[in-house]
Amino acid sequence: MNKKINTTRVSKFLSFVLRHHPEKINLTLDQQGWAEVTDLVEKLNNHGMTINRETLEHVVATNTKKRFTFNEDHSKIRANQGHSIKIDHGFVPIEPPEFLYHGTAKRFLSSILASGLEKRNRHHVHLSADLKTASEVGRRHGKLVLLSIRSLDMHKAGFEFFLSENKVWLTDHVPVKYIQKKG
Repeated sequence: MNKKINTTRVSKFLSFVLRHHPEKINLTLDQQGWAEVTDLVEKLNNHGMTINRETLEHVVATNTKKRFTFNEDHSKIRANQGHSIKIDHGFVPIEPPEFLYHGTAKRFLSSILASGLEKRNRHHVHLSADLKTASEVGRRHGKLVLLSIRSLDMHKAGFEFFLSENKVWLTDHVPVKYIQKKG
């Protein structure tokens, strides 16, 4: 592996390309968001990101948020969730736990309490099964506010939930009546 590679920089660029803008490096994703690894490595190198397959494997394996997945034979790669482009994840609805959590910044709280959690330009609202993860996510956006979501009640009311490969809970919208501020 090329030791000079900044894995955080590579990971962020992979997120940008695989979740939002594959066209920026002339990459083609299939309907499920998969890219051919050989094509991705070639296109990354053609656009100034010097990388080889070994480095890509290292970045995927060591990414603490498990943002990326290889298929079984590692010939294809995709982002697990968080896409702003249209893809078919193939998610299967699943019953959530009684409560899920969402970390956000204080500046967003009044909007959330007025209209709920909305997916906006993403495919889903992202929720966490534990407060630690929700806190880590929320702190990235500013002064932390933790929200508790009555997810099982939502599910019983007909809302669908999905669990991504990297254990992020997903749903289309969380109405205000299912949200409670923690603490």
